[in-house]
Amino acid sequence: MTSQVSSPAEQADETVVGEQRKAAGTKDVRRLDRVIIRFAGDSGDGMQLTGDRFTSETASFGNDLSTLPNFPAEIRAPAGTLPGVSSFQLHFADHDILTPGDAPNVLVAMNPAALKANIGDLPRGAEVIVNTDEFTKRAMQKVGYDTSPLEDGSLDGYHVHPVPLTTLTVEALKEFDLSRKEAERSKNMFALGLLSWMYHRPTEGTERFLKSKFAKKPDIAAANIAAFRAGWNFGETTEDFAVSYEVAPAATAFPPGVYRNISGNLALSYGLIAASRQADLPLYLGSYPITPASDILHELSKHKNFGVRTFQAEDEIAGIGAALGAAFGGSLAVTTTSGPGVALKSETIGLAVSLELPLLIVDIQRGGPSTGLPTKTEQADLLQAMYGRNGEAPVPVVAPRTPADCFDAALEAARIALTYRTPVFLLSDGYLANGSEPWRIPDLEELPDLRVQFAQGPNHTLDDGAEVFWPYKRDPQTLARPWAIPGTPGLEHRIGGIEKEDGTGNISYAPANHDFMVRTRQAKVDGIDVPDVEVDDPDGARTLVLGWGSTYGPITAAVRRLRRTGESIAQAHLRHLNPFPKNLGTVLGRYDKVVIPEMNLGQLATLIRAKYLVDARSYNQVNGMPFKAEQLAAALKEAIDG
Repeated sequence: MTSQVSSPAEQADETVVGEQRKAAGTKDVRRLDRVIIRFAGDSGDGMQLTGDRFTSETASFGNDLSTLPNFPAEIRAPAGTLPGVSSFQLHFADHDILTPGDAPNVLVAMNPAALKANIGDLPRGAEVIVNTDEFTKRAMQKVGYDTSPLEDGSLDGYHVHPVPLTTLTVEALKEFDLSRKEAERSKNMFALGLLSWMYHRPTEGTERFLKSKFAKKPDIAAANIAAFRAGWNFGETTEDFAVSYEVAPAATAFPPGVYRNISGNLALSYGLIAASRQADLPLYLGSYPITPASDILHELSKHKNFGVRTFQAEDEIAGIGAALGAAFGGSLAVTTTSGPGVALKSETIGLAVSLELPLLIVDIQRGGPSTGLPTKTEQADLLQAMYGRNGEAPVPVVAPRTPADCFDAALEAARIALTYRTPVFLLSDGYLANGSEPWRIPDLEELPDLRVQFAQGPNHTLDDGAEVFWPYKRDPQTLARPWAIPGTPGLEHRIGGIEKEDGTGNISYAPANHDFMVRTRQAKVDGIDVPDVEVDDPDGARTLVLGWGSTYGPITAAVRRLRRTGESIAQAHLRHLNPFPKNLGTVLGRYDKVVIPEMNLGQLATLIRAKYLVDARSYNQVNGMPFKAEQLAAALKEAIDG
């Protein structure tokens, strides 16, 4: 049996290293430089848990990795149907990688629906492990198979391993006092054990996890561990799997440090906690559950020991209203949501602009419009973040580029909010939120000092010599107004959404004052200090690919592919979308062609064309999935040649 695990552009370094073991009666071991595995089944088959456990063991082994969970929007989608298929893709390697991979080398299909939904993504020669117990006539007819794909020759181009996973699992657990239905639930652990054997993954962490997860049900824990071990032993003893594979740790991919595997939402949660500690402020989250942002609410609710207070409100409006109130009271205030929630929060965001209070609006973008595709990814909220409020209401926008980068982006958003007294948008998306990668845990001294000085007393002297507090008297460098904590003697001031008078904060309907305040709020955002955009251009290219947010991984992987073939192309990626880096116009002017890939219909391209009068070309995708590197490489090659 041979295994084709790489595209021609990234041919695996494959070496048989097990001749002595083979002579002793054991199996061959082949060394690979990378592998892409996809687990797929019903949403109740535990594919996300299986993938997560395989990922955790892979991270502990020291491989670089990137993941792509993909699941239905329904809580319990119809079993055995194509819309009900849940999958988890993992790309791991002995070198630096950037994406979860374009095409799986291995597919684990728990039923006919999982096979049919995913087989089209596999390259010829890929390995397919199928649970034959589920390939009943009724199950196959449900997804449109007139004949069994395991028998009609349609899978002849793949290395198919028919495994009766359900039967083997039930047999392995017959000594336990479980019903057949209860025993069948452990078939995902059998599959995990088999794949762990195939790729020499550590097992101790998974067994510890199962003991902890089912600590109150030791019989269930023992059954799952038994199924996991049975899967491992099946791989070791069956003749159908003649070869196992090794992917060495990515020894040179990471700078020295302590690492852990982390998802985007978890990294963002930790970033918010770190920001509150660095600012010496309590963290307050006012939120309403919404996919794919709810994990942040769940995670932050666990950390009361760090001064975190979470409030699950009755709706989106109440969530941001409470958060804005917490900002007024002196907390580092956050509200989390997705695109539909941003629409509901827009009036209160405008109020935060008027009050000039620090507030983080975390938008984990998903497919729209309306309810759209709740569990799929998209980048289509950029213009909503920029302009989705009445009146002139400018708000800074920050976007992380990888799951681990969500930690740093949260700190950066907090820096801007606290320094400039403004609401700030943090635009992540479903791909980053649910995907994971290794993250180097930073040392405390690496984190920025975010401490702020609250107003303590009068800050203005009237013509008659009286000292008073003016709530809208500004810092000359940042244009930020003072942050006065309610209840501080002498700092009483008016709040509300009606236009304020410059300095005094009194209600004002004067046309000249309104014009001045509008321009001042805009100038404050325009003047935010953000780093220059960095350009990766080793060859003096004529074409620049510009991205933002989660397109970083696919764009960078595509650029690497092109450069390996001798093409010259430059790359830049934006973290700050409002204001843009001050050198961006100069950078754009150096190139004949600018290509902007986005998971929308060209929102950043619209902004770039309008501000810099650059003929930026859009390359767009809105299918709910991230770009593939090969797809982008082809599009960029066409742009270079065009």
